[in-house]
Formats: sequence, structure tokens, C-alpha cells
Amino acid sequence: MTIGIVGMGYVGLPLAVAFAEEGKDVIAVDIDHRRVKALLAGESYVEDIPDERLRAVLPRISATTSFGPLWHADAIVICVPTPLSRNREPELGALVDSGRALAGILRPGHLVVLESTTYPGTTRERLVPLLEESGLTAGKDFHIAFSPERVDPGRTDFTLRTTPKVVGGLTEACGDHAEALYSGVCDTIVRVGSPEAAELSKLLENIFRSVNIALVNELTILADRMGVDIWEVIDAASTKPYGFMRFEPGPGMGGHCLPVDPFYLTWKAREYDFTTEFIELAGKINQQMPQFCVAKIERALNDARKPVRGSKIVILGVSYKAGVGDTRESPALRIMSTLRERGADLVYHDPHVPELAGMGYKNTPLKDALAGADLVVIVTAHPSVDHGAVISEAPLLVDLRGITRGADIPTVQRL
Repeated sequence: MTIGIVGMGYVGLPLAVAFAEEGKDVIAVDIDHRRVKALLAGESYVEDIPDERLRAVLPRISATTSFGPLWHADAIVICVPTPLSRNREPELGALVDSGRALAGILRPGHLVVLESTTYPGTTRERLVPLLEESGLTAGKDFHIAFSPERVDPGRTDFTLRTTPKVVGGLTEACGDHAEALYSGVCDTIVRVGSPEAAELSKLLENIFRSVNIALVNELTILADRMGVDIWEVIDAASTKPYGFMRFEPGPGMGGHCLPVDPFYLTWKAREYDFTTEFIELAGKINQQMPQFCVAKIERALNDARKPVRGSKIVILGVSYKAGVGDTRESPALRIMSTLRERGADLVYHDPHVPELAGMGYKNTPLKDALAGADLVVIVTAHPSVDHGAVISEAPLLVDLRGITRGADIPTVQRL
């Protein structure tokens, strides 16, 4: 069996490797020539896939920028980016382009599965018409389904294989074919009755997290004003064996999902004269967290009789989450931009991010970063960083991740 995968990013590349490891031939398509070149050389650009793992299956993977070879595939999985526009509306340009390109090579019997996160109705209302420009009929001449990606970069406890795979086919037969496709790389398949149900399930997952993170972030701001340690409160509440799920505060949300996905549903809801106030409020609260963190930093410096302007501030961790190098929507970037505007002398240390080319910064070794620092800010707590050494050496420390919770350290201020 031959599997075609369109889009070889954080979702597509791990999927390609998983299928290849199960003995399937994979046709990897990406419009980025640099990615194709890296794949052909056996060089992984996704942290969860080591070079050695990619090279072990490279004989089964062919990489190209052309859609033509996909004619030979039995199934085609679409994993292209679906970001938001500046007006927070779905930007489906990559999906539309892929659909039109696939219409040119689609043949009877093909299975097409969309994995890119999007609003309910995208598969049926946008992708199906594009594919049917081939002259073939969805659900009759070819099969189509939606199966949301559930990749959580950096995790090892839940992988592609061990995370249940949701599948929603346009027809029952479409769902059957999609289930058969994924059963080789996923231990558990969860069938739902339509693509819309599968699309909405992914949004619900991320909206659930977004809303609960917003709740604890809002309580963090209130606790700060009340002089209450929010980490002590969360630890206490977490002892309840039922009815409570632990969420922790932070400097804001980043990555390719949480800051984006909820607004797909917000946009779609307008078609039904419905305002998703809960979702929008959560987004507003989470978006204001970087500014709250900047205020904490300014307060810490002020208490030490130091201005922001001219102070050497060390940012520890600039990726959006621990253990990965992805900086998309990272709150660290907003914190750094604001501090730079206010005259701070900024350096950062992040073992996963060698440079922030767009901002003109390069990673500084930890020892050099700490030398002469006025204040250190833990924005992302990478496991490989010696935070104990940081705590002992930093003259002032603002901990935005609760690394120091439970410890009474005069030089430390926590979120």
C-alpha cells in the first residue's frame, strides 16, 4: 500500500515515518524545496523525529514538490497549515491549493483524509467541491474523511500510536476506509458519524484547554492583587479526588493550536447568528497575560531600585512549551518585544532555539547569559536547563512557570 502525504511539517513528517515503519511506501509532498531537500538527505527538522529514525525508513519515502506522483497512492492525507488571518478569520489558502492540485490527479478508488484543524463543514463544503472538479463524485467514486491530528510535540507518554484516532467519513464506507488506513499506526480508532463531528471534536479539545487556562490565568491576576500564592491554591484544589482538573497559569498560550483553533469555531458560529462569548473572553484573557508578566518584571526591578531601561534581563526559554523549539505564537516573543521597546538589554537562553532571526537575537550560553544579569525570567521551563543553578546565581528571578513554588526565596517573584 502506498500513502501520499501533503504537507511535511510537525504533523505530516511523523505520520510519514509511522506509515513507513509499518512497511508502507510513502510519497511525501511539500511545496517547500528546503523540506524536500532535507527529507531526501535524511535530515529531520521536527524534534520528535530524530535523524536516525528518519534514515531508517528513508528507502520507503520519496519526497517531492509535485502532486503528480500522488496518482499512484492508494490514500492521500492532507496535513497543510490552516492559520488565521490578521482579522482572525480562517486562512485556507494552502488547503484550497492542495484540493485543486489533487483534483488534477484524483482517480476512482482514492481515499482522501484531511487532518488539518479547521471549522466544522470544511471537509464537506470546501474540500469536497474542489476534489469533485476532477469529475468524480465524493462517497461514490472516491472516499473522503476528516481525522484531526492530535500531535503534542515533545510528549513521549502519548504518541501517534497510543493516542486514540478520531475518524469521521462522508459516508459509512468512507469511514471504513479511513479506519483501515489508520489502524496500522494507531491502536485505537474512534468513529464518529460525520466529518463535521470529527472537526468539532478537535476544536472542543483545544477550546476546553483554552478556557480552563484562561480561568486559572484570571485567578492568578486576582491572587496577585490579593497577595495570595496561586500555586499554593492550585496545589490545594488538586487534592480533591473528583470534580477538579488541574490547570496551571503561565505567560500566555503559544503553538499552532491553542491560540488559533478556538477562533475557527467563533468565526463559523457567526453563520448561525451565535456569539461564542465564552471562547472570545478566554482568548482575551490569555492574550493579556504577556503584558501582566511584563508588569511583574517591572515591579521586581522597581523593588530593587532598578529601571527597565539599561537593565540586563535574561529570558530563559523562548519556545512556546518545554522540550521543543517551536516559537510559533510564543508569549516569550511578546514579552521580549515589550521589554526591548522599554529599553531593556535583553539576552536569551534556550537550548532548543539557536536564534530568533526575526528579532535579531541568538541563543546565549547559560553561564554567559547569567553573567552580570540584573534579572532572570523563566518563561519556558526546559527540562535540560539547570534551574537550580539559575536560582542560586540570579540576583533577581521572576518565575512564570512555578519552578520555585513551595520555596521561600527572597530574590524570587512568582506568577
